[in-house]
Amino acid sequence: MKLMLGLMWLLHWLPLPLLGRFGDAIGSLLFVLLRSRRHIALTNLRLCMPELSEPQRVDIARRHFQAYSRSVWERAVLWWAPESRLKRLITIDPGGEIPVAAMTDKPTILLCPHFVCLDVAGAAIAMEASASSMYVTQKNAAFDQVLRAGRARFKPVKLFTRQDGIKPILRALRDKLPYFMLPDMDFGEKDAEFVPFFGIQAATLTATARIAATTGAQVMPVIATFLPDYRGWRVKFYPVWDNYPGDDMVAATRRMNQFIEERVRESPAEYFWTHKRFKTRPHGEPSLYSKH
Repeated sequence: MKLMLGLMWLLHWLPLPLLGRFGDAIGSLLFVLLRSRRHIALTNLRLCMPELSEPQRVDIARRHFQAYSRSVWERAVLWWAPESRLKRLITIDPGGEIPVAAMTDKPTILLCPHFVCLDVAGAAIAMEASASSMYVTQKNAAFDQVLRAGRARFKPVKLFTRQDGIKPILRALRDKLPYFMLPDMDFGEKDAEFVPFFGIQAATLTATARIAATTGAQVMPVIATFLPDYRGWRVKFYPVWDNYPGDDMVAATRRMNQFIEERVRESPAEYFWTHKRFKTRPHGEPSLYSKH
């Protein structure tokens, strides 16, 4: 891992078009080699986009491997490039500026679904404002140290683990420290409800709705995607959701999934298809990822 981190540090000096094409090439190779991950991605795409032909789904899956690989290598720029370079490469939509006042005047949940460039959104925000987020400790200590340092290199960032529980998150929000929330992975049935995602029942954490209800926090979605022609990244801040979450936590969670689904259709290759989003099934239903 230390060799890989050293390589990433060297590569961050490259112009982004060269680094991006390098990432694409590695991703194309991984699409061929990582058969189990390819199976997961194609299974997800068959479930979520049955209207497409199989060659179209294979094309999205291949481009997803390229996008994911590219995002990993481009993290080197986020971790080590000067702030001035990052600001040249990141386009903020709308208005060209991070809405700092809007996200710090009152408790704010920054809803950031699992698109491959999500670290870009974190870096863009961290250059302007402190925030907090959930963090999964990495198995490799060297990588864990670099990842933590990279995410906190600009403004102070509070990183919580699932073991910390919800209380530190609530305190941070009450202190008007925006909470960067990634709500769309399958963590099992605990604290989750089965709600549709692309028409498939998906175990979905209700934490976004419950935390918003408990703290009075507003929900402001933010999504980062690639700009065309390897020119950098686009970070889009969406309007704060009106009347969220309301009284029905399940309905609020369904609304969240619908929003994410709409964004996935806009940039399908950049969503995290290699995750078993439908791993947890309602009682009695078989696995959707079994190979026949």
